[in-house]
Amino acid sequence: MSDNFQIPDLAAFSLHVTVHVAEDNLPAFFEAMKPVFDRVAAEPECLYFEIFQDPAEPGKISWVENWNASPQWLFDVQLQKEYYKPYFAATLPMYVKEREFRILKRLGPEFLVQKSGNLE
Repeated sequence: MSDNFQIPDLAAFSLHVTVHVAEDNLPAFFEAMKPVFDRVAAEPECLYFEIFQDPAEPGKISWVENWNASPQWLFDVQLQKEYYKPYFAATLPMYVKEREFRILKRLGPEFLVQKSGNLE
C-alpha cells in the first residue's frame, strides 16, 4: 500500500485486492494461495472470501474478503499471522504490477443478497 494510505475507522469492512501475475506463474500462485485461503476463510472474523480471475487477462486475479473487524485490526492482528509468511515469500516476486487494495464500507442487510445458486 502507498505511504499516504489512510486506514478508515470502520467496525466491519470489505477488502478488495487485485494482483497481476505472469500467466506461467499462475499454477504456483494458486498453489501458494490455497493454504492461506483455507486458513483465512476459517478465521471467525472472516465472513466471506471469494477469488476471481479475469477471463480476458488470466493473470489478473482479484479477491473479496468481508471482515467483522476493523481495518486496523486487519493490519495489526490478522496480517501478522505466521501463515502469511510463506504465501508472501512465494507470491510477491510473481507480481508484474503493483498490488491494488480497496477497503470499502459494507452497507449492510438492506443492500445484501445471498442466494444458494451463488455457490454453484
